[in-house]
Amino acid sequence: MNEVLQFLTENPTFYLATVDGSLPKVRPFGFVMDFEGKLCFCTSNQKDVYKQMKANSNIEICTASKAGQWLRLKGNAVFNTSKQSQQAALDAAPFLKDMYSVDDSIFEIFYIDHAQATISDMTGASKTIQF
Repeated sequence: MNEVLQFLTENPTFYLATVDGSLPKVRPFGFVMDFEGKLCFCTSNQKDVYKQMKANSNIEICTASKAGQWLRLKGNAVFNTSKQSQQAALDAAPFLKDMYSVDDSIFEIFYIDHAQATISDMTGASKTIQF
């Protein structure tokens, strides 16, 4: 998991895909943290992305590095919102305080369960990490 966290941290704009009915929906994300040994992200429960993950938890994240590697991370979104997870997110990324606060009724924390990450490059080299 640490290698995946490092890749996402070093390439801070990554794209999260959800399923909306039968269609994929992709949008940029930029926050990730390790909380209690889980790779966690956040969103607002007022957004379509939240509703889509609640309806179908299958998600995939993709990003690329300047060095020509890319990461694909798939699994199931599991919401783990608590005062502790919210505070950890605000401590890890103070810019989130402009949008959220602990117990504000919209700030949601989720992690990826049954995660499988693949890091690949243009040479065809590929490494799979499961956590």
